Amino acid sequence: MKGNDNSAVLLMHCPDRPCILAVVTEFINQHKGNILYLDQYVNREEKVFFMRVKWELDEFQIPKDKIEEYFETLIATRFKVVFRLYFSDTKPRMAIFVSKMPHCLYDLLARYAADEWHVEIPLIISNHPDMESVAKRFEIPYHVFPINKDNKVEKEAFQLELLKQNGITFCVLARYMQVLTADLISHYPDRIINIHHSFLPAFAGAKPYHAAYDRGVKVIGATSHYITCDLDAGPIIDQDVTRISHKDTV
Repeated sequence: MKGNDNSAVLLMHCPDRPCILAVVTEFINQHKGNILYLDQYVNREEKVFFMRVKWELDEFQIPKDKIEEYFETLIATRFKVVFRLYFSDTKPRMAIFVSKMPHCLYDLLARYAADEWHVEIPLIISNHPDMESVAKRFEIPYHVFPINKDNKVEKEAFQLELLKQNGITFCVLARYMQVLTADLISHYPDRIINIHHSFLPAFAGAKPYHAAYDRGVKVIGATSHYITCDLDAGPIIDQDVTRISHKDTV
């Protein structure tokens, strides 16, 4: 969501029932909000209603700092809605975690530099110094925390403090070769995104690319998913693939 408009975005889900869509849109309309975009979906198996709606705030009668309170009181409590509210003039603050592999980091930073994303990247965290030169090239502070099994809890405490100091909204693991502890994950529920080889967990372990190559796989790709305490088993956000042949190396 670009910051050149004055708008709000509501992301919500709740138990499915008649009139939810009408109630939410009426809430926006009756307070003079002009709806710009709306998408909704019902998971019939779980009977859960999902919706994303964006509207202009220029003529909206509820002050921005009161919208969440009004929505909670008038709708969310009544319909058991779980929601998040975002504003176009507030940039999410994204922290990147990386180890030694540069390809995901370069892609993220190139898109950031090209202003494809409405985000700020205040810092990069790593367990190795290898990517510091990349961070310097993009003028982003780079913080190294050498981690082993004996100091992981201690180092993650420092990382959490750093994230807090920088007002981080969400984190992206760009080939960060460390398993996060449950404590760190609990501070950012559904706000840590991992990027990895698309065949995990079918080819799990330290060398998934090598395992896929040895098996003769002819399709490779990438998966982004939310981090949970179940390794590589969090909800999938997106996937993409490309075909390869026997001519391609690991």
